[in-house]
Amino acid sequence: MNKPVPTPLELLAPARNADTAIAAVLAGADAVYIGASSHGARRAAANSVSDIARVADIAHKYNAKVYATVNTIIYDDELAGVERLVGELYRAGVDALIVQDMALLRMDIPPIELHASTQCDIRDAAKARFLADVGFSRLVLARELSLAEIAEIHEAVPGTPLEAFVHGALCVSYSGDCRASYSITGRSANRGECAQICRLPFDLVDAGGRVLVGGKHLLSLRDLNRSAVLGEMAAAGVSSFKIEGRLKDEAYVKNTVGAYSRFLDRLVSESGGRYVRQSCGESRLGFNPSLDKSFNRGFTPYFLSGKAPAKGMASMSSPKAIGLKVGRVEKCGPKMITARLDVPLSNGDGLGYFNKAGIFTGFRLNRVEGDRLFPASPQTIAPGTVLYRNRDKEFDDKTSAAKTTRLIKADMALRVVSDERIVLEMTDERGRSASVAMTVPAMQRAVTPQEGPRRRILDKLGGTIYRSGRIIDLAGDYFIPASALASLRRDCVEALDRAARATYSYSYRLPEDMSASLPHGEILSVHDNVANRLASEFYLSHGAAALAPAIEVDGGGESTDAPVMTTRYCLRRELGKCLKYPEGKEWKGPLCLVSGQTRLRLDFDCRACRMNVYHVR
Repeated sequence: MNKPVPTPLELLAPARNADTAIAAVLAGADAVYIGASSHGARRAAANSVSDIARVADIAHKYNAKVYATVNTIIYDDELAGVERLVGELYRAGVDALIVQDMALLRMDIPPIELHASTQCDIRDAAKARFLADVGFSRLVLARELSLAEIAEIHEAVPGTPLEAFVHGALCVSYSGDCRASYSITGRSANRGECAQICRLPFDLVDAGGRVLVGGKHLLSLRDLNRSAVLGEMAAAGVSSFKIEGRLKDEAYVKNTVGAYSRFLDRLVSESGGRYVRQSCGESRLGFNPSLDKSFNRGFTPYFLSGKAPAKGMASMSSPKAIGLKVGRVEKCGPKMITARLDVPLSNGDGLGYFNKAGIFTGFRLNRVEGDRLFPASPQTIAPGTVLYRNRDKEFDDKTSAAKTTRLIKADMALRVVSDERIVLEMTDERGRSASVAMTVPAMQRAVTPQEGPRRRILDKLGGTIYRSGRIIDLAGDYFIPASALASLRRDCVEALDRAARATYSYSYRLPEDMSASLPHGEILSVHDNVANRLASEFYLSHGAAALAPAIEVDGGGESTDAPVMTTRYCLRRELGKCLKYPEGKEWKGPLCLVSGQTRLRLDFDCRACRMNVYHVR
């Protein structure tokens, strides 16, 4: 009986630039996603094609993939430019594009693999089946899905890899279905310009104008952390585990990638051969990763169990990183704070506290002398106030300074084929081999043993991406000059590099099934984000009878009556006022969120357990 083929698991890391992408690969990422020069959902994280080519050149050495994000909606006058960009990315060695706009399926572009972005709002099996049928090679699932819902989608599209977020910031709205930023500020999240309305402080006001909750970040969610349930996600059908954070710095990415790479390695080693890692090479971090040490707003697994976490999922006190409790203030003067500390602090640490108004206030430490803290700016803190550390300077310095490497194991075999000819063969864990021969005139028989010295020379692989595995020495008692042996080793390494480049395997775009029907009826609304003629043609060819343009295109119209956010997060439930229980009746709707001149009306769809948010103009 044949053994089942193991499922490759991928750790997918974010990269704001080429250096961060390379750092992620070295730290253990199986793939990276990086913004192209335009049309990425994080406009502040755009990169040149030449920089992306540099990333691909290094990543591919480890069989790691590079995905470029072209995942905004596209306007008609931009279609030709996007076509050119895709061609450039294809020639640069990009493995796949992460896209939202269906126009990509109608463009004249190379056969590059396409992944359906989370902005495609893949919430159910019907949507997943449709996108797989029309040619997407991978589906990036909505963050809100439970394990049971993921498994249902996997059953519907068993041959299509599923990608799911495991760590990082959460959008309160279903991705791709949020128009709050555009409606309020004119900056469209679907164009990479989100103004993060969800991180603002709001008053919650009832129908009579009574303030129920004042000045809290009521739509600001904690950060995702699913490090404890990777095995359950894999069993449900997830094969790509995605870290959010294309605006994060290199230290953040190295730390989170290092941590999750170790979690995945453990999952693979305990799977009995069910799983393997997608890429090759052993990462040596040079530091001990800790998810608590990097920026976070507190953690939540979100809806993975199918229910809202009992401890809640919002970070209402502050949208900033609060960090871990480190002590309490005993006395505060203009230039020095005396504190009772739970852990030692370091010069340069970032600390914070909640002031009397409940606002989180941060400051940097210039100097620490035992329990005496010297802040960089004057602070007025009441005795007994809890102090939090949201930046561990010593940890950050170690992470940034660590010499992180990733090495591919290579076995070597040395043999003599004649009195003047030697051959070195290298075979690595990628399955690549190279063999190089060299002429060494008039080799002599040695008096002393030669195997030890030869092994030491062959083992010197510093400055390469390789580490030695088995070294089989069949050269007997011949004396081979050290210079000749070193030159042979270098030539063989170069030949192995060439073999790996020449045999790197790409996947290509799948065919489009023109008979595939739209998953949710023939009428498309602003929720479908149709922004150009090619996307319209795509949907019409698959059975659309009517199309409403995206809010960014029509400038209003139908969109004035559409919700600007659709969320699985329910503010009533989060605050213990669910309408299913008597406590919920205490708050008379409609409820509104008010922040300055911004007013958002909340509509609670209890049957679907959803919340819709409307901009009151």
